[in-house]
Amino acid sequence: MTETPFVHTEESMRIQAMLRYERVLWEKGLQHVAGVDEAGRGPLAGPVVAAAVIFPSRIYIEGIDDSKKLSARRRDNLFQKIQDEALAVATGIVSEKEIDRINILQASFKAMRMAIGSLGIRPEHVLIDGRPLPEKFYPQTPIVGGDRKSFSVAAASIVAKVTRDRMMVAYDETYPQYGFAQHKGYGTKRHVQALRIHGPCDIHRKTFRIKGWNDR
Repeated sequence: MTETPFVHTEESMRIQAMLRYERVLWEKGLQHVAGVDEAGRGPLAGPVVAAAVIFPSRIYIEGIDDSKKLSARRRDNLFQKIQDEALAVATGIVSEKEIDRINILQASFKAMRMAIGSLGIRPEHVLIDGRPLPEKFYPQTPIVGGDRKSFSVAAASIVAKVTRDRMMVAYDETYPQYGFAQHKGYGTKRHVQALRIHGPCDIHRKTFRIKGWNDR
């Protein structure tokens, strides 16, 4: 376990500010606070992935931030540090076929529930990015922009993003014509052009609509 440094650098102060939600709960005696976030709501292909992370109350990992602000190499490095320092880490994955069946919002909620339920430790409180889960299985605090404001949620965003990106890189070997390793399934110009030429493959979300592909 890495303790907070005694020298208060700009980075350590930023991290301490991101721990404010967790600290309020820890000071109430709640030891197991889970941060939860998802990755992959917007892409045209592949699953949605959620992650849940529980840290000990004395935690410091330099560089933790919203996954979208970090380079792929930085995310990979932090992914391993999170695994090493956390009390529990888990993911939930909902396939593109399930997304088509129940819609992306419900699929995101399902992935989050799966991630929370897969933790080896039952959380006493959940910090969740964006909307709250409809079910009240756990006390929860929804935080708009939570991946920028909460240390645990930011860590969950990194785990979810890295997990999903690795899946899309693996899919690229099966479907090389779409360029999944580069755009991870998002609707880039190259991706839409490939869809025009080849049509959708098995991992495309058939209910997602985008101008230039299925609006023809």
